[in-house]
Amino acid sequence: MNNYWNNLNKEIKEYFKILSPEFPEWLNEYINTPEVIRLDGIGQSNGTLYTKVYNDRYYYSSLTHSIGVALIIWHFTHDKKQTLSGLFHDIATPTFKHCIDFMNGDSEVQESTEERTEQIIQNSKEIMALLERDKIDLKEVSDYKIYPIADNNTPRLSADRFEYTLSGGLYQTRVFELENIRQYYNNIIITKNEDGLDELAFKDLKICESFIHDISKLWPRWVEDEVRLCMQFIADIIKSMNKKGFITIDDLYVLSENDVIKMIQTCKDHYIRDAFENYQNATRAFVYKSDEPNNEIYCTSVKGKKRYINPLVTLNKEVKRIKDVSKLANEDINSFLNMKMHTYIGFNFEFKPY
Repeated sequence: MNNYWNNLNKEIKEYFKILSPEFPEWLNEYINTPEVIRLDGIGQSNGTLYTKVYNDRYYYSSLTHSIGVALIIWHFTHDKKQTLSGLFHDIATPTFKHCIDFMNGDSEVQESTEERTEQIIQNSKEIMALLERDKIDLKEVSDYKIYPIADNNTPRLSADRFEYTLSGGLYQTRVFELENIRQYYNNIIITKNEDGLDELAFKDLKICESFIHDISKLWPRWVEDEVRLCMQFIADIIKSMNKKGFITIDDLYVLSENDVIKMIQTCKDHYIRDAFENYQNATRAFVYKSDEPNNEIYCTSVKGKKRYINPLVTLNKEVKRIKDVSKLANEDINSFLNMKMHTYIGFNFEFKPY
């Protein structure tokens, strides 16, 4: 645990202080369990960190994301059960994160790996002992979807969606600074949405417009041709490793990304090894994008999940979706939803998955 905090960069520490000015010390025991700490070895970037196609400003782990989600929930609810559900929501995240959803044929919803969440918590002696001590039932923390502040359907604003948007705007596509995050975050309240459920909402129209304008520059990063290509390539490498007996599916829920990369780099199959090395060295100049297939190179056709937010905002004592009351936000959101994506994407090197 100390190593995690010692290795955390200054910007993330300051970011955490914005999310929760007073850190809930009781959370540390849960963070320090092996099943949660494991997430520090899994990056939020879905394998794109390991190619020159992308250049993140720094490493941001699934553990850091999970702690961030927990801090947002704690700040707005001060409810231990909801906060723990946020901390645990990615506990079943496999190595390379949503790339494994791509491997499972779930590129558009990206929830195929979540079924292990309750099992992993239940099999953890440390977590179960803490829950028993704190008189919290497993069912109250194993599915964050039961808490609308923690999770809700796209494009509503939830703690999970808020966190990966705020952090993505720092370490991936830099669209704002910490001061902007502080302004946006301090403008948030909890209100009732169209379905009578609790939802995070903005108090001020102009601040909400500014938030949407900033993050609409980030949204393409999560679904554009290059990222779908990288994620499908990782999926095909892992699938090939698995078919050849070099790795098991269970390994993906135990090993870090660095562990799996070493397995790829040292596996006996030079075809897999060489393809991954090509991936590591690939730049955007290596990316093939077309509406026609190319059988001479690694070429695939895969859809992605369009992640965006259409938050609530208070206006004249009413609560509305920003897209319905702001021309600027409406244009920003529609511009993203209508973005061009190619049918076929590939790398200009040969690799046919097993």
